Amino acid sequence: MPILTLELEDDYLLIGIHSTEEDYRLAYLLNTYLKTKLIRFKHCLDFKDSNAEFPLFEYKDENNFINYYLINNKYSQLVNNQKNEGLFEGNYSTISYLIPEKKNVDFFLKIEGCNQQNYARTIVGKLNKIQQIITSYAIEPSALKSKDHLIF
Repeated sequence: MPILTLELEDDYLLIGIHSTEEDYRLAYLLNTYLKTKLIRFKHCLDFKDSNAEFPLFEYKDENNFINYYLINNKYSQLVNNQKNEGLFEGNYSTISYLIPEKKNVDFFLKIEGCNQQNYARTIVGKLNKIQQIITSYAIEPSALKSKDHLIF
């Protein structure tokens, strides 16, 4: 008897953004240039095996059935080492990544409901015109080892 396998295609676009702006400021800039209404989601993305929390901004365009999510890729945590164990004395910081294989990306813009490459090029073109964005580019989600972190 043949076995039926189902491979789900990623039904979203993923854009990597390099910017030194704070997340709330970048959300404001995207709202201005992309005509979105990104707002801070009440919960952060977090994972059972980690203390890291990744702030999330969302906008649901109900007219076009498209959802936009702006997600931090980096979480910096201050560790208080009062026991002075190891090489480090006092406080130090650690950085966790939502998508570790893309450590150079500061933010991800996930767009659900539209998986058309010409739409991705249009969005990237608009993003790259924003002075506070160093660069942005489309990322193929299927090529990411940690793409499960983007399912929420």
